[in-house]
Amino acid sequence: MTSAHSDTDVLVIGAGVAGLACARDLAAAGLGVRVLEASDAVGGRMRTDRVEGFAVDRGFQVFNTSYPQVRRRLALRALRLRPFTPGVLIHTGRGRLRFSDPTRRPRSLPDLLPGRLAGPRDLLALSALSARDALTPAGRLKRAADRTTRDALRAAGCTDGFVELFFRPFLSGVFLEDDLETSARVFHLVWRSMLRGTLCLPAEGIGAVPRALAEGLPEGTVRLGTAVERLTGEGVVVSGGREVPARAVVVATGPGAARALLPGLDVPDSRVVTTYHHVAARTPLGEPTLLVDSRRRLLNTCVLSDAAPEYASDAYALVATSVLGADTEGRATAVRTALADVYGTDTAGWDLLTARTVPEALPVMLPPQPLTRTARVAPGRYVCGDHRATGSVQGALASGARAARTVLHDLTP
Repeated sequence: MTSAHSDTDVLVIGAGVAGLACARDLAAAGLGVRVLEASDAVGGRMRTDRVEGFAVDRGFQVFNTSYPQVRRRLALRALRLRPFTPGVLIHTGRGRLRFSDPTRRPRSLPDLLPGRLAGPRDLLALSALSARDALTPAGRLKRAADRTTRDALRAAGCTDGFVELFFRPFLSGVFLEDDLETSARVFHLVWRSMLRGTLCLPAEGIGAVPRALAEGLPEGTVRLGTAVERLTGEGVVVSGGREVPARAVVVATGPGAARALLPGLDVPDSRVVTTYHHVAARTPLGEPTLLVDSRRRLLNTCVLSDAAPEYASDAYALVATSVLGADTEGRATAVRTALADVYGTDTAGWDLLTARTVPEALPVMLPPQPLTRTARVAPGRYVCGDHRATGSVQGALASGARAARTVLHDLTP
């Protein structure tokens, strides 16, 4: 950026999906918008890198087709989505158990017979819970009294044994926490989206999603490699000390950077996750299904190349495994040992391609969890991001849309 643009009404700081959604709505309304991104590509945490010919997402991420913001903003066919099976495998001391949605995969119905995954009481409770969440309008779920997810499952009639066998290991990977302490409002909305949508991977990696959003902006809107040092009364100061003026500034960064640019901003704590990517000579599973561990040695693992062959190269298999926290000393060895048990195969020959730690992977969402937060923080100053909503792609996009509406309300008659 060599000079300020006189036609810039709004500066959006950060080219993650929230900032891109905000910028698209503002540009569509006729405002002059510039998106300033410090890194070398759009996407924020939704980035895909190429490592030795493999597609490596920054953390294990899936794409849910049921999100309203997703369906409104993206041409799903252009993403070339590769679906996972509608279910999950659970590694237990007595072998693998499968949880599937029999309405989508009728041949999996025997897996839900009493005595396999759960008893009659839990199956009835699960069916009632799923039917209620799938059919209840999202607005009503958002207004429900809040409590922890564990308390919500107990109130739904699920036994502690079934919660420990299925819900706790599965939801640990969804919410990046191991105690089912996440807001029940968030749980019900997420469970609803899973029942109504399909979990997929874009063929070119999760980074294809923000790239598609950016392509809908006027040419030259996004400026990469442009770090913002601070906000001023007239706009922002970018690296090198240059001031860029604008009528309004939207901070669409992660929570840490947002707090630095907007001192005093109330942001939630964040969850940390590390994903290990291993390369194997052949797939250890042979199906695009998420695998969790009842002993909770890992959050989840899957063979990405079983779902999206484009992720791997030269007929190798790419296995992604996520754990809570950072990549500490000895952790990679412990993960490899757990994978040998979970997949029932020798993992000594697997090559560790890379380990990616995401320090602000999800916001902590304890009850009572506000599902939306105000976008306006001061005159001409706004904020958006998944930390202002439910931590999902839907939440990030909706937060960006909400910020755009607020800016338009303030700047236009």
